[in-house]
Amino acid sequence: MPHFQWHRKIFTIFAIAIPIPLCFRPPVMANPTNILSSGIEIIGSIRFSNDMIIDGKIDGEITSDKGRVTIGENAVIKGDVTAGEVKVYGKVEGKITSQRCELKDKSKINGDIKSKVFSMEEGAQLSGRTDIGG
Repeated sequence: MPHFQWHRKIFTIFAIAIPIPLCFRPPVMANPTNILSSGIEIIGSIRFSNDMIIDGKIDGEITSDKGRVTIGENAVIKGDVTAGEVKVYGKVEGKITSQRCELKDKSKINGDIKSKVFSMEEGAQLSGRTDIGG
């Protein structure tokens, strides 16, 4: 019967840092935007740091320390919205707190707004109180 001997071999792997040319690097987005399209429904809180566009239905809080959120025409938000900048084209039932808040012509807000800078286009509907500038 043949007899086999196994020998252990040790391999050394060297890692060499080679710069990758710019044409092969993936693009880096300076300020990525998160998008929740009209077919999405979320029950729960959303926290983000950059920009967000919402055109779906959200039942819960939307929070960002400095980010910008755009509530699209098809969006229905049931909960408080807190962000650096808020633009509303759709419906919000809840309090909006921001540095800058814009209500566009077809928006409907049922809740209070607290913002340093506030604008409201003709046709926008607001049922609530405003605290502007403070």
